[in-house]
Amino acid sequence: MFRTLYLGVLLCVAGSQALYDSSSDVVELTPSNFDRLVTNSDEVWIVEFYAPWCGHCKNLVPEYKKAAKALKGIIKVGAVDADQHKSLSSKYGVNGFPTIKVFTGSKHTPYQGQRTADAFVDAGLKAAKERAYDNLGKKSGGSGDKSDVITLTDSNFKELVLDSEDLWLVEFFAPWCGHCKNLEPHWAKAATELKGKVKLGALDATVHQAMASRYQVQGYPTIKMFPSGKKTSDSVEEYNGGRTSSDIVTWALEKLAENVPAPEVLQVVSSETMKACAEKPLCVVSVLPHILDCNAACRNDYLAILKKLGEKYKSKMWGWVWSEAGAQTALEEALELGGFGYPAMAVVNAKKLKFSTLRGSFSETGINEFLRDLSFGRGQTAPVRGAEMPAVVSGEPWDGRDGQLPVEEDIDLSDVDLEKDEL
Repeated sequence: MFRTLYLGVLLCVAGSQALYDSSSDVVELTPSNFDRLVTNSDEVWIVEFYAPWCGHCKNLVPEYKKAAKALKGIIKVGAVDADQHKSLSSKYGVNGFPTIKVFTGSKHTPYQGQRTADAFVDAGLKAAKERAYDNLGKKSGGSGDKSDVITLTDSNFKELVLDSEDLWLVEFFAPWCGHCKNLEPHWAKAATELKGKVKLGALDATVHQAMASRYQVQGYPTIKMFPSGKKTSDSVEEYNGGRTSSDIVTWALEKLAENVPAPEVLQVVSSETMKACAEKPLCVVSVLPHILDCNAACRNDYLAILKKLGEKYKSKMWGWVWSEAGAQTALEEALELGGFGYPAMAVVNAKKLKFSTLRGSFSETGINEFLRDLSFGRGQTAPVRGAEMPAVVSGEPWDGRDGQLPVEEDIDLSDVDLEKDEL
């Protein structure tokens, strides 16, 4: 009997032993040091709540120790014996073992990734990056510093998406979701290709649950389209396209074409007009004949062609401007326009200071072929003359009327003797 009792005591003692000893890089956390080390700290922590008797917890130990060693000096890694310190496990809603949470101060989020050292390192670095950007008052911008995917949260969703005039595609994802990870590079590539046309965002639905619940997200990834202009619950549409970058871009541009209004064809009479056009991905610049060489009906025919093609290519989000021959000579020289007469056209990328000139006829068919080639990346380009786009001469916009020849001044010849011989 004594031997049985002794064995029972040994088993109880063994069962209550911690999984991580003092030689480990995993910090032992207790109610007496938790707030001081974790919630009142400026450091990022990964914290495991475990039970010594839990088989999954025991299996996790080697990977968790490996992660703690890799993150030493960068991210803190700790563990709480939740079986012994029930007050802490209850405070943080621990219902099963192991439960892992990422703490940034008093804020904590559930870790739902894979239980490998690599995954723990990724989660810790991601949390540290977000903390650093928060300190700068910026958003981390998704995976990778150069990503054009916009990081969305419950707090910024209304300002960035709902109050925006832009068309948005929003991915609701979970960090542990394999399909989400497969989508990530395609989503980032599509965001870059659609930059300036459609905005792409990503929201971690496991953390920012208010927006995920509002838009009835039930699986991952879920992609929703928020149209340009005023957005209502009825106008939000489920994405039903493919999961490659080309699929996403094609689907988004089709929706953009449905939503975006046709661009205005503006006359270049101020620097503001050209500046707005230069901010577009490309700017279509036309130089029409002088009003004395082409009357109002003639000019309106040319403008009608430009407006029709602006409608056709509206999903490209290009700018469309025109000027009268001779009114903007610096612009004509920079884009090499007018050398073969008027009308003339060039398409310019003001950021890269490159342009391509229409060589065919200034007709609907000729311009369409020219623009179609450009949209597929074909056509010859040349550098804009000068180190920057030229200054614009301010003037009055066309009044829509025919041109009028200047009135000739009457000359009084009454005192001139035309028959008198000149000496």
